[in-house]
Amino acid sequence: MPSPIRGVTQRGVCWELYRFVAKSALSQTLGLPITDEQIQEMKSNLDNIDFKMAAEEEKKLRHDVMAHVHTFGHCCPKAAGIIHLGATSCYVGDNTDLIILRNAFDLLLPKLARVISRLADFAKDRADLPTLGFTHFQPAQLTTVGKRCCLWIQDLCMDLQNLKRVRDDLRFRGVKGTTGTQASFLQLFEGDDQKVEQLDKLVTEKAGFKRAFIITGQTYTRKVDIEVLSVLASLGASVHKICTDIRLLANLKELEEPFEKQQIGSSAMPYKRNPMRSERCCSLARHLMTLIMDPLQTASVQWFERTLDDSANRRICLAEAFLTADTILNTLQNISEGLVVYPKVIERRIRQELPFMATENIIMAMVKAGGNRQDCHEKIRVLSQQAAAVVKQEGGDNDLIERILADAYFSPIHSQLDRLLDPSSFTGRASQQVRRFLEEEVYPLLKPYEHVMKVKAELCL
Repeated sequence: MPSPIRGVTQRGVCWELYRFVAKSALSQTLGLPITDEQIQEMKSNLDNIDFKMAAEEEKKLRHDVMAHVHTFGHCCPKAAGIIHLGATSCYVGDNTDLIILRNAFDLLLPKLARVISRLADFAKDRADLPTLGFTHFQPAQLTTVGKRCCLWIQDLCMDLQNLKRVRDDLRFRGVKGTTGTQASFLQLFEGDDQKVEQLDKLVTEKAGFKRAFIITGQTYTRKVDIEVLSVLASLGASVHKICTDIRLLANLKELEEPFEKQQIGSSAMPYKRNPMRSERCCSLARHLMTLIMDPLQTASVQWFERTLDDSANRRICLAEAFLTADTILNTLQNISEGLVVYPKVIERRIRQELPFMATENIIMAMVKAGGNRQDCHEKIRVLSQQAAAVVKQEGGDNDLIERILADAYFSPIHSQLDRLLDPSSFTGRASQQVRRFLEEEVYPLLKPYEHVMKVKAELCL
C-alpha cells in the first residue's frame, strides 16, 4: 500500500499525525469542537518547518516533541490550541517511527529483489558450467557455477520473504495516551468508549496501516525493533557469506567482481585486482549484524510502561541498520551485474582434481571389462599416490591419467577414459536443480517487483 503520508521530513510526518487526529476527531461521528479552518491551516504548513526555531525551543525546553509542538503552533496560530491535545510524545514519536520503518522496508525490498534477479540471470546462464566444489575449503565433488550461485540466491530469497513478512506485520501504535490506557481520550469524549476506539481506528487507517496494537504501554513494544533488526542482520549474514565466496573465488582466479579499466587495486602493487566491493559489503555486513544487540538490550531493560533510555539508542541503531542495508544492496547489485567468470581457470583446476575423483568410475569400468576389483583398486592406489607426490612434493601437474595410459593393465579401458573423465558426468543433477529452483521458487517470488527490475546500481566508491 502506498504511504498516505505527505511530510517529506520526519517532523513533517509528525505534523501530519496531528492533522490526522484532528481530522478524525472532527468527523461527524466523533464531533470534537475542531474546525475545518484549523485542519486546513495544519495541512498548509506540513512542510513549513522552521528548524532553527525548533532547535532554539528544544534548547530551552529540553524536550524535542514539545519544541516542535511550539514550532508547529507558531506556524498554525489558529490550530495551536488543539495541537497535541490528549496525546503523549509517543503518539508522535512511535507512530512516526512505525511509518518510517514501513517506508524503509518499501525502499529495501525492490533493491533486494533486483539483486536476486541479477544473480538468477547469472545462475541460469551458467547452470551447466562444471566447477570444483569445496567442503572445508578442500576439493570435493563437482558442482556447477550456476548451482553454487543458487546457494546464494536461496538465502537472499529467504531474506526477501522475511523482510516482507516483518514489514506486513507492522502494527500502528495509534492513539493510546501516556501509559497505553487511552484515559486522556476517554476524558475528551466524556467517557464514550466507542468514540475512543473509532478515533484509534480512523487514525490508524489514515496512516495506511491495517491494524493497530490493542495493548501498549507508553510505547509500542520494543520487541518490534528486535524483529526489524533481526531480519536486517540476517540479510547481513547472507551478504557476508556471498561476498566472502566471491573474494575466495577471486583468489582462485575463477571469478571476479567488476573491475574498471582505470581502477587501481593497490597503491604499491600495480598488478593487483582487489575485490574491494565485496570487501566493503563484508565490512558493512558485520556492522549490520552487530546492531541486533541494541534492540535486544533495549527491550530487556524497559521498566514497566516505559523508560526513556530506549530513545537515544533507537535513533542510532534503527536508522543505521536501514542505511547500512541500503548501501550493501546497492553495492551487491553492482557486483552481481558485472561478475566475470574465467572458464579456462575453472577447467584447469578440475583437471588437477578430477583424476582422483574418477578413480571409482575407472575401477568399475575395469571390472565390467573383466578385471578383478581388488587388483584394480591396488594398482589405482599406487598410481594415485605417485601422482599425488608429483603434485605435492614436486609442484607438478596431476599425471594420474598419463600413468594409467602408460600401464598396460588398464588397456581394456584406455579408449573410455575421455568419457569417464567428462566433467559434466560428475555434476549430478545440478543443472536440473538450477532450472527447477529458478522456475518454481525464484521467478514467482520476484513477480511483484517486475516494474522496478530495470533500475541499474550506480556506485560512487
